[in-house]
Amino acid sequence: MDFVSPQGGAVPLDERSLKPIYVDQSAKKHLADPQFMQRLSNTLAPNAIDTSHYKAIYYTGGHGTMWDFPNNQGLKQISEKIYQQGGVVSAVCHGVGGLLPLQTPTGKALIAGRTVTGFANIEETLSGIKSQVPFSLQDGLVTRGAKYKRGFLPFTSYVIADDRIITGQNPQSSKEIAEAVVKRLNSLN
Repeated sequence: MDFVSPQGGAVPLDERSLKPIYVDQSAKKHLADPQFMQRLSNTLAPNAIDTSHYKAIYYTGGHGTMWDFPNNQGLKQISEKIYQQGGVVSAVCHGVGGLLPLQTPTGKALIAGRTVTGFANIEETLSGIKSQVPFSLQDGLVTRGAKYKRGFLPFTSYVIADDRIITGQNPQSSKEIAEAVVKRLNSLN
């Protein structure tokens, strides 16, 4: 597993994501692990990736990803290649915005006709930052032809696996989406 970011190098951690409500025991363990933190300080740039060595890509969440992921051609290219070679494309929370520009070889939106989830409009409102994000992720998914679904209760885990596209609604979905990706990868072998 390699860590990739839009420009490579150190990645910032979303301060809102470090609030106690979001940091479970697993996250605390990783944040206290010097080797893990070193990997976050030295991520690869998309152009350093040979997609033939990968079976999945996972877009992490955080509000900053709304600016960074949808417009990054390098991430778009590696994601499309991984999917075209039979791999899994997955994302959680605001990271689902990275799926918005993805296309099939015929130019159709990769998520068109697919059932997906991502940070919901109601969650943006309840977070108090709806006016600060560049666009509505939920609306963006629907605009590209996706069938958007969300969990009944905001801020509870909700994951959708639509074949090789796996999405999680919010930070609370992180563990469940990781399990779904591993399960799907195991079924591909």
